[in-house]
Amino acid sequence: MSIKKVEAVISAPPFHMVGDGFRVHNFIPGRYSMERMSPFIMLDYGSKHYFPPTDKPRGVDVHPHRGFETVTIAYKGKVAHHDSAGNSGIIGEGDVQWMTAASGVLHKEYHEENFSRQGGDFQMVQLWVNLPAKFKMSQPKYQEITNDTISKVSLENNEGVVEVIAGEYQQVKGSAETFTPVHLLNSKLNKGGKATFNFPANYNTFIIVLEGSVVLNETSNVDYNCMAVFSNEGTDFSIEAKEDAIVLVLSGEPINEPIYAHGPFVMNTRDEIIQAFNDFQNGKFGTLN
Repeated sequence: MSIKKVEAVISAPPFHMVGDGFRVHNFIPGRYSMERMSPFIMLDYGSKHYFPPTDKPRGVDVHPHRGFETVTIAYKGKVAHHDSAGNSGIIGEGDVQWMTAASGVLHKEYHEENFSRQGGDFQMVQLWVNLPAKFKMSQPKYQEITNDTISKVSLENNEGVVEVIAGEYQQVKGSAETFTPVHLLNSKLNKGGKATFNFPANYNTFIIVLEGSVVLNETSNVDYNCMAVFSNEGTDFSIEAKEDAIVLVLSGEPINEPIYAHGPFVMNTRDEIIQAFNDFQNGKFGTLN
């Protein structure tokens, strides 16, 4: 066994608004580039925030995507969404929306109507997962992953539960289909609970603490709303909860290809970005009201 060392612990950067409904801290790209964190090329973390009641749901109006996947995990509150491929639904607490934009979709997302009327705490993660060049222009698709379909591994001695959204944990596989090796795990640890993880040394690996506080490898403290990034050496690490904690664990094999990103498009070259804008302006992403 070789220990995967903690390279950095990063506090949440200042928040900004995406539309009028998503108050987020942008962890990726930031201190670490898209290339360094590949295949994870963007991560917006909506820390827990109270939104007062309103009759008009807050959110983000119609916008395009091409060249990657969006993964939305709801921890508090509910998100409704529609896209130009005909998909729509509500992401409830504990649910995951995995949308493969690929060749291009129009998308809009906003607070679910009843949640908006009642108001309440809202907490979410939106992650962008890059696609290899050979899949960037594939057909869009959508995976609705409700919490009751997520595989769960109960830890010994009532120490907690690990939800396997994608990849695997202790030989239990997640239901999400991915284009490259990606592990996406929700670790829900009781106070004093400990979980161990093992990923290849070259995988880009990091965690975000969404509730409570934890200790990594018995040495590195990570508090609520912070991210810890591991170095690309070693394979094993542990998470121990100093108090009841929820920790999102992410690890993936890098896609070693050029990244050319502009706004809602992530391709491999500048010419492909120009083509994406032209296709969007010419209506090739479909329609969405």
